[in-house]
Amino acid sequence: MNELISYWAYALAWKVTKALPASIAYKIFQGIADLISRRNPAPVNRLRSNYSRVHPNLNPDQLEKLVRDGMRSYLRYWCDTFRLPSWDTTQTMKNVVVENEDLLRAPLAAGRGVIVSLPHAGNWDHAGAYFCASGAPLVTVAEHLKPEKLFRKFLAYRESIGMEVLDANARTLAILAQRLRSNRLVALVADRDLSRSGVEVQFIGGPSRMPIGPALLSIQTKAPLITAFVKYEERGIRIIFEGEIAIPETGDQQSKIAAMTQVSADRFGRHIKESTVDWHMLQRIWIDGDFVERSA
Repeated sequence: MNELISYWAYALAWKVTKALPASIAYKIFQGIADLISRRNPAPVNRLRSNYSRVHPNLNPDQLEKLVRDGMRSYLRYWCDTFRLPSWDTTQTMKNVVVENEDLLRAPLAAGRGVIVSLPHAGNWDHAGAYFCASGAPLVTVAEHLKPEKLFRKFLAYRESIGMEVLDANARTLAILAQRLRSNRLVALVADRDLSRSGVEVQFIGGPSRMPIGPALLSIQTKAPLITAFVKYEERGIRIIFEGEIAIPETGDQQSKIAAMTQVSADRFGRHIKESTVDWHMLQRIWIDGDFVERSA
């Protein structure tokens, strides 16, 4: 029953939100964000915990403002998600600023394929829609949601943008490698491990686990691995690319994966410190057991 309610709630939000004038829709979602922040459910407390790891010297009032602004950014993402299918190409392309775009375009022009690793920040769906609309359709992997009908709805949503979306399973890496060898753009959200095969990294001062996929694919296919960070601007988004992560010349495959993933973690951490409110991480990210979460 709860899964059915979840599906119909999302379906109704998709239908209603895109029908509202933009100014009203975003104002409503900001109000919802503030209400959720005040009620302080477990995901908000987790966001507070994560933000306090990023900025340990904030006083309680400063931390609460950061959490409120983070929830506003998160609900802005959802408002975008519900409205994006109704955008035309012009609306998708405008208000997108890209830094170092050649880092993505050059490998594709050379026929090498390219892997982009990025965290849960800003609106990565809008970023994906931008590249699909500008001649660089991408392949990505989706976390399998419940209920199944909701997962299929999100799958159809991303496919309508122009993405090829793979369900995570035992064959996913092999398919991604095939796509890279066919000169495709593979974009992977990679700041949180969803499997049991992640590699441990130091992330903003503490131990975390991140997925091995981006580094492993680069090692296997020789496609360049670059990183991206997406953050919100007053209007639209900014996508910041950073250059190819070199494959170490020495060491076994596992050590190479660890070294390359650590570079990604360091880059993610630097951007998250600068644009914390756009990091929508409402799940546990650090794996040390001695951290006591701060209460509201």
